[in-house]
Amino acid sequence: RLPMVRLNLDEDVKPLSEFRASVASCIRRTRQTRRPLVITHHGKSAAVLLGVSEYEGMMQKMELLEDIRQAEIQLAQDAGVPHAAALKQVLAKVRR
Repeated sequence: RLPMVRLNLDEDVKPLSEFRASVASCIRRTRQTRRPLVITHHGKSAAVLLGVSEYEGMMQKMELLEDIRQAEIQLAQDAGVPHAAALKQVLAKVRR
């Protein structure tokens, strides 16, 4: 999977009125470029259009970061499992 391409402020910000007039082309452009599209309302950012694969990739990354955060909290509270014990548990499950 290719990473999402960063926003280009010159091309990737559209007012709501322009977005409404060209929804299909905005979606097509978002799919092709893999860049998000910021939609503005009354001159302020209001929403972001994002391709499905980019959204899924972003959610997977967020889930992984949340898992890491939880692990760090558990380690800080001495709730971690030593590596040898964890390896033993994993191998026992795999061998079943």
